[in-house]
Amino acid sequence: MARRMPEDPMVRKLIGMMNGAQFNRRSLLRGALLTGAGVGAATLSACASGGGTGGDGSAGSIVWGNWTYYLDYDADTGSWASLDAFMADTNIDVNYIEDIDDNNTFFGKIKDQLALGQFTGYDTITLTDWMNARLLEAEEIQEFDHANIPNLSNLLTSLVDSLDVDPGRKFTIPWQAPASGFVWNTEAVPDGIKTLDDFLKPELKGKVGVLSEMRDTMGIIMSAQGVDIAGEWGDAEFDAALAWLDDGIKSGQISQVKGNSYTQDLETDTTLAAIAWTGDIAALNFEQGDRWTLEVPESGGVIAADSFTVPNGTSAENKALVEEMINYYYQPEVAAQVADYVQFITPVQGAREAMESVNPDQVDNPLIFPDDEMNSRLHGFRTLTPQEDNQFTSAFQSVLGL
Repeated sequence: MARRMPEDPMVRKLIGMMNGAQFNRRSLLRGALLTGAGVGAATLSACASGGGTGGDGSAGSIVWGNWTYYLDYDADTGSWASLDAFMADTNIDVNYIEDIDDNNTFFGKIKDQLALGQFTGYDTITLTDWMNARLLEAEEIQEFDHANIPNLSNLLTSLVDSLDVDPGRKFTIPWQAPASGFVWNTEAVPDGIKTLDDFLKPELKGKVGVLSEMRDTMGIIMSAQGVDIAGEWGDAEFDAALAWLDDGIKSGQISQVKGNSYTQDLETDTTLAAIAWTGDIAALNFEQGDRWTLEVPESGGVIAADSFTVPNGTSAENKALVEEMINYYYQPEVAAQVADYVQFITPVQGAREAMESVNPDQVDNPLIFPDDEMNSRLHGFRTLTPQEDNQFTSAFQSVLGL
């Protein structure tokens, strides 16, 4: 089956080049993020269909849009090991595209196609559940056939009904459960970042970054100010946290507000301390030699779920292929392999036991398998009403200058 290519000729050319030559995905991503202004969004991603050892595509072809640092990448072979194994076993070709920087910008890229029920360029995407709730309420995503995903029985019971608009996970199936915390350059910030006020140290002026994801950044700030972000709170609590952020940006203390591309600022020392996603830092340290320290603060970090969805424009045939892929990733052994690399909380029961044979050193890693102490520090951002969502998002973006 021929893969559907983007209409933008520049995007088509880039994908063609990548299919014909070996690219280092990190170098490509860095270059695209630095030079891609005015170019179609798909050019800002690393994309591939395995490292040359996958199947022949005779069983079909699908496109998966995901975040960076979110699959077990092998820099030596330039491939994603677990995905290559799936393709080799099934002859399903998966065009894997690291194209999500944050939820809002990605949604902005596909919202017109979603509204019209047209093919978005992706057969499946893994956005965060608050955004998935919007898609579900707008009736823009398809219901999964759980009969095609028998391994879904391995989903952690705590996640089965965790999305209040999708009890039983009929439309959304968790990929990973990311957590956010504090990160700092270990050498440049020897005393570390233990509290929110540590970001305000004079020596860090202009070197602090926060995430463009409102729930992560505001959730951590509010938690540090004593708010239970999973409980009852309102305008007063949100406004107090927003005032702290506004002061930090206006004073020049906070200079970077980014989605997934914040990792590039850490690499170049443009940012020395930031609010960050835990697994990203583990991957950076693996690639660059433990330059950063990551900690979920005592005041609390934010936990969410990024989940598979299938947009309405995806064909029934390709939806079934997506379900076959999800079923593969819900095998505990495969989930452990992925978790060993991404180091986010895995949603798959049995993955911890499987990790014994994958990498015993990770069995007690609380960033993958949270213990009681880590669970006590991680909090979900409560579900917002549509009115609150619009109000708080607009206020947050206004402070960011968006």
